[in-house]
Amino acid sequence: MFAYVDPGIRERLENDHRLVMLDRSGSPVSETSGAGPFISLLGPIPLPRRFGDHERVFHWYAFVRRVQLGKVLHAAQGVPLGGEEAFRELLQTNMSVNSVLALPGFVEHPNPLVRIHSCCMTGDVFGSMRCECGPQLDAAFQRIHEEGAGAVVYMSGHEGRGIGLWAKAVTYLLQDDGQDTYQANVSLGLPEDSRDFSDAAVVLRHLRRGGPIRLLSNNPLKHEHLTRMGQQVSRMVPFLVGVSCHNMRYLGSKREKGHLIPELRPDHRRD
Repeated sequence: MFAYVDPGIRERLENDHRLVMLDRSGSPVSETSGAGPFISLLGPIPLPRRFGDHERVFHWYAFVRRVQLGKVLHAAQGVPLGGEEAFRELLQTNMSVNSVLALPGFVEHPNPLVRIHSCCMTGDVFGSMRCECGPQLDAAFQRIHEEGAGAVVYMSGHEGRGIGLWAKAVTYLLQDDGQDTYQANVSLGLPEDSRDFSDAAVVLRHLRRGGPIRLLSNNPLKHEHLTRMGQQVSRMVPFLVGVSCHNMRYLGSKREKGHLIPELRPDHRRD
């Protein structure tokens, strides 16, 4: 069963420093210290990835907010008494587990490149060209591979700028009726952008030990959230890939909302 069901497995992971609790500053803490843990961080776990004829082994860290994990830990106590189904249902509805995939040397590098990537099932997995997310994710890994150091932070709960896949599907239909990507969210009574990058900042502060990063992004909101939580960002690195005739209007809407995207011309298209 899961590591947090068996206290023995959890204790072994903690003793091996593969499971740590972090406070809001990214410092390791115990269960009983101060305001208590904010993030649980698991790893590193070796994950090999192929780049053409080359293989690189990334260090994978999984992390989750303690407010979510706390509910699961409580429900896990009922598993030996027959509560498996309730436990599984809770996992599916409450656990947004995010990830860091870092090349070896990420901690020691003076100023590594970091991409914080919001989950996009349609772009990352289905290959949709309605956005640039899939090409961004691929290009981020390629850039980090070429530099020899860096990390991708994958935020799994950020689908549709935080509204989830079902609501995102509805917004696509609204966009096809003429609304832009932000108007469609508001039409459903949802925020234009409800993402929070604080968790990423906490984990980066821990892994980088306070050192700076270069942020591979066009989105000032990411820079704002990271610096507000104490993660140094030496500069933002512009990142325009995956432009096509299918997402020119979408990218234009992001530009109007403050993303650092140049005015798109027909020759930017990759259709």
